[in-house]
Amino acid sequence: MIIENNQLFVDHLIELRKRLLNCLIAIVIIFLALIYFANDIYNLVALPLIHQMPIGTKMITTDITSSFITPIKITFIVSIFISVPIVFYQIWVFVAPALYNHERTLLKYIIIFGTFLFYIGIIFAYFIILPTTFKFFIKTLPKGITFATDITNYFNFVIWLFIVCGLSFEIPIVITLLCWAGITNTENLKKNRSYIFISTFIIGMLLTPDVISQIFLAVSLYFLLQIGLFFSNKFLKNKLFSYSHYIEKNN
Repeated sequence: MIIENNQLFVDHLIELRKRLLNCLIAIVIIFLALIYFANDIYNLVALPLIHQMPIGTKMITTDITSSFITPIKITFIVSIFISVPIVFYQIWVFVAPALYNHERTLLKYIIIFGTFLFYIGIIFAYFIILPTTFKFFIKTLPKGITFATDITNYFNFVIWLFIVCGLSFEIPIVITLLCWAGITNTENLKKNRSYIFISTFIIGMLLTPDVISQIFLAVSLYFLLQIGLFFSNKFLKNKLFSYSHYIEKNN
């Protein structure tokens, strides 16, 4: 029995290694396909700031290697973002055999909508938060100060905001899962909306480096919470996904 359990554990480790290796290979292949366009990707990511910069100003580099390393680093991170569906698929292949049918169905929807929401979060950051934030700070720049942003600091800020927004937009998925598992329910969440609203601003303050991004993220988090509550109600009414239904059925 012990030998069988050990063999099963080793088999799981081998399968996990295979899935992780597939994820890594996918990222590397996408990166190699995009590396030729590194400067174009750099320019694309820089557009939200460039469009708001005063006439005659430019981005600068304070490090000898930054002009070479930064576009490559951005391209690699973009490769990771693009490979998210592949990573989620590998998670699905690894986990699905151990799940019941209703759990597989649930996980399938989580992967599909989770991927969609992650990309929506990045798009929201790129087209809404970044231009508005840069416009505000450039407009409020004191007289006598020349605007000159270091490319490394800029891209660190942008990538961090992409990650934060991408993950924050997963809130509807998280809310649905918590309600499905019985950890909380929509009624409790509705009763505590005022506290949750305040909490979103605190979270926004901790995750973003400026007040404008904080406000946008906080409002987005609260809006996403409402979406999560709506879909939780619709989702849990369907017995196909009902956790308690399957507990009762199995008992």
